[in-house]
Amino acid sequence: MDLGVLPSKLLSRLQRAAETVRKHEFIHLFSHYDADGISSAAITSKTLFREGKDFKLTLFNTLDGDSMDIIRGSGAECVLITDLGASYIEEFEAMDCDVVVLDHHTVSRDSEKVVYANPHLEGIDGMTSGCGATMAFLFSVVMKEENWDLVQIAFAGMSGDRQTAKGVSGLNAHLLEGARKRGLVEEREGSLIPSGQLSSELFLGTDPYIRGVSGSVEGASQLLADAGIDSLRGSEDLDEEEERRLSSLIALKLTAQGVSVSTMEEIARTRYRLRDWGMDSEALASVLDACGRQGLGGIGVAAGMGDERSRVRAEELDREYRRRRVEEVRALEERGLTPMENIQFFDSSSSGLTGVICGVAMQYIGDPDKPTIGLNCADITAHMSSRGTWSQLDKGIDLARAMRQACESVGGEGGGHRIAAGGSIPSERNREFLVNLDRIIGEQLGPSRSPGHRQS
Repeated sequence: MDLGVLPSKLLSRLQRAAETVRKHEFIHLFSHYDADGISSAAITSKTLFREGKDFKLTLFNTLDGDSMDIIRGSGAECVLITDLGASYIEEFEAMDCDVVVLDHHTVSRDSEKVVYANPHLEGIDGMTSGCGATMAFLFSVVMKEENWDLVQIAFAGMSGDRQTAKGVSGLNAHLLEGARKRGLVEEREGSLIPSGQLSSELFLGTDPYIRGVSGSVEGASQLLADAGIDSLRGSEDLDEEEERRLSSLIALKLTAQGVSVSTMEEIARTRYRLRDWGMDSEALASVLDACGRQGLGGIGVAAGMGDERSRVRAEELDREYRRRRVEEVRALEERGLTPMENIQFFDSSSSGLTGVICGVAMQYIGDPDKPTIGLNCADITAHMSSRGTWSQLDKGIDLARAMRQACESVGGEGGGHRIAAGGSIPSERNREFLVNLDRIIGEQLGPSRSPGHRQS
């Protein structure tokens, strides 16, 4: 990829970001705790390390008032924020230091004081065509061309934010072009069959989540037996006929549980093999995400930077986290989601796995016509996640706007993307939040879907 293919204003913003960072010997990094945020943090940390800069890293579950107090109190003359920040540009402008923001969430406004790079500012959809790690990587190669090897971590960020689910586009397509040319990333045809040791992957898998198979040792073994495949086999060992049989059985099970053809096509998406990691981008995203979700994001960042001991520990955390995740999804399937007129919700206060369970529930458990909302009310401040589908977006649903409005209506904060958004509110007002969100989604769908509307 020639940097000249980038929109001129975006390239100018990235160059200004690089110039700003080069002026300082110490930079305080702040990033999100999910796969994209950790990928972004690993890329920027490795970049600063190679530049000989001193730096400190802080990861946040969300950017809110408390997080902003931490950023303001850092005392750094330069702060670099990745995969966060779009909703707080005004607050960053008030800070008495250099602020660089590399984000991809829906923008509220631009800035002249803050060095701000975001795909949305250039008319590029940050939900599908450029994630936090994309922006961090572009910053990195503007800093130094030799940082192209870090594009592999950027692909983990893309996959973590599901920007590889329908192939890559926009800024991500430019990264793929450059990565292929350098032999760093290889495209591979996708399949309904999970990659790896089959009985283990079918048992732990939630994408797809197969009822009676995912989370069930007996169910996974029986599916393989029905396909005439030994449970110890790996996906790479299957011949064409075995692949056909197993893929057909998985498709039949998914169809029986109401999974749409479009979702199955998404499951069988193109995969991106990472040369230096011996795994595809989705597997690496899972490893990094598991670290962040379990409060050990530093291990994920160190692994992403290439520390071998951290990588071994991160992969152990991934196995533990995937087991816990599939158990929680099975429990949610058993108790079901609570329906409202325009949304459906569940409470995950006991597990804390709100976001990841929300995505699985939307795709494989809940009503496909209603956005899924997950609530974690374990603390004074409740954290909310929401997930939609592409077909819901086609009907007018915008979860970023809806979550922002509903959270603000009860004294909280929210935002994100049209298809996936989050927020935080006072826990005691969670019911009021749900009622307001249900109404807002109804208004987005049209007057006939607004709660309380009556046909004349």
